[in-house]
Amino acid sequence: MKQLTKAEEEVMQILWQLEEGNVASVIEAMPEPKPAYNTISTIIRILENKEFVDYRKEGRGHIYFPKVTKESYSAASMHKMVDGYFNGSFKSMVSFFVKKDDMSVKDLEAILKEIDKK
Repeated sequence: MKQLTKAEEEVMQILWQLEEGNVASVIEAMPEPKPAYNTISTIIRILENKEFVDYRKEGRGHIYFPKVTKESYSAASMHKMVDGYFNGSFKSMVSFFVKKDDMSVKDLEAILKEIDKK
């Protein structure tokens, strides 16, 4: 799966939240200062080319919607991060966060419970 830029991810986060929308509705959902219409339109076209977004015609405009789920993109991104920074080892990643005090014993217990459910 292709990697997205920060701006592309921001637009995708909004489309995942909205489920569908035109350029104006994406801009409306963005924080201040609002980007220019042409900027968001260009980013959405890039997302179409990367096959993350599709559209349907509605009147004279387009309604855009995600082709890639947030879950599948998140999984691919996490795997890329684990491969790139932790030599493919989820154990090394968890160990890193524990050592940096970014993960509590309570967090680890919750993770173990989730693993046990599988």
